[in-house]
Amino acid sequence: LGVEGAKAFSAMLLENTTIVSLQLSGNEFDDHAAKYLADAITANSRVEVLDLSYNMFGDKAGEILGTAIAENTGLKELKISWNHFHSQGAAALAKGLGANIFLKVLDVSYNGFGNSGAAALGEALKANNVLEELHVSNNRISVEGARHIAAGLKENKTLKRLNMTRNPIQSEGCCGVLKALQANSGTGIKILDLPDIPVNKELADLCDAVKILFPNLLLRHGGNTKLQRKSQSKVELQTEPKVMGNSQSAV
Repeated sequence: LGVEGAKAFSAMLLENTTIVSLQLSGNEFDDHAAKYLADAITANSRVEVLDLSYNMFGDKAGEILGTAIAENTGLKELKISWNHFHSQGAAALAKGLGANIFLKVLDVSYNGFGNSGAAALGEALKANNVLEELHVSNNRISVEGARHIAAGLKENKTLKRLNMTRNPIQSEGCCGVLKALQANSGTGIKILDLPDIPVNKELADLCDAVKILFPNLLLRHGGNTKLQRKSQSKVELQTEPKVMGNSQSAV
């Protein structure tokens, strides 16, 4: 659909009061298209589910859409994976998340948030008390970024699922996230997806300890066979399912 399509959809959404779910993935929307869509996101309070994945949004779009997300009063689920948000745009998106009091599901997987974007997400998690699902798979988040997200988890009470698969956070980053859960007795986390990495003894022991503390927590990550057998009775260890074709449900 491109820029002209975004312009047309925006004009429609400024008047439409019946559409509650809108799938606009794979339309080559870029930074120029973002300004039109942002107008609709700001003004329309009826759309609850918006899918803008597999487009061409960059950092400028992140700034534009981040401001719109902060002001939106209707969206409950936003999928914006498989775009080109990096540090600056990612931080702007995360800032918008921190100010939004309605959004429950956010999927920003397969972008380039990096550690600076992760830092902004961590701050957003400290302030946001509504978001229930956050997907940040494959965002070039390393150990430093994992620490930032962990700092947010330590204070957050409402997030129920966090997906951090396919990030180079290593065992040290995984341990940081798990220690944050240990320090937050009021955490709402029910599902935690960590990267498929070799599991050392420290991480395996920490997984066991967290599982004892939160017996209903579904904790998923990879690991070598020996440690996997050791911890299997207490912690579910599994690798991320392969993405088949262009399936968005697998993201």
